[in-house]
Amino acid sequence: MPGKGKRAKGRGKPLGKKQKKPEVDILSPAAMRNLYYIAHNVADCLNMRGFRWPGAPKSKKGKNKT
Repeated sequence: MPGKGKRAKGRGKPLGKKQKKPEVDILSPAAMRNLYYIAHNVADCLNMRGFRWPGAPKSKKGKNKT
């Protein structure tokens, strides 16, 4: 059957070097506008920006609610 053959495995990312993440200004106007629409309160805002308090529930990234 056409199109049902083995697929070649790609190399993916090189394992030798890690790329540095660029510095991001979390107080920039674009970041503040985005935060305005996604955060519900101050605690939620700080949690999304990485300022978590001890005992905070861990986020469930990538989990689908079905």
